[in-house]
Amino acid sequence: MTPAAARYIRYLESLAPKTLDVMGDYVADDVHFSDPFNDVHGVESMAGVFRHMFDNIKDIEFRIHRAAMDGNTCLMAWRFEGKLGGRQWTFNGCSTVTFSSDGLVTDHVDYWDAAQNFYRRLPVIGWVISRIKRRLAIHRRTPDLSDSKTKA
Repeated sequence: MTPAAARYIRYLESLAPKTLDVMGDYVADDVHFSDPFNDVHGVESMAGVFRHMFDNIKDIEFRIHRAAMDGNTCLMAWRFEGKLGGRQWTFNGCSTVTFSSDGLVTDHVDYWDAAQNFYRRLPVIGWVISRIKRRLAIHRRTPDLSDSKTKA
């Protein structure tokens, strides 16, 4: 793990509305940030995504439980917890984070299942997604051994 990656991980795990003002200490001015809902460029736009998150989700806790480096890219596995609409919301995801030679983040892409972890929670859309998921799932029937005839 590089010092820049360890520093950024500490920043992400302590992210709060009051720490958004120093995001430029960790990411490049022209940083690219992407998640299932956003695709933005620039430190102010990235901070805006997080500001919106803090405005709408309460009691946020973000923990990175695994990280590995490959060249200048850090792969992070994480868990997100918070309250959305008064209900607990927890899901796992991963990120690819690319660092410049001066240790600033140039690219941060979050991957998580929005259909499973967000849309399914919505009243009408959630029902539709659950129905589609059931139709597309492969169901394996366990053989009933009482149906088989045994020879004596």
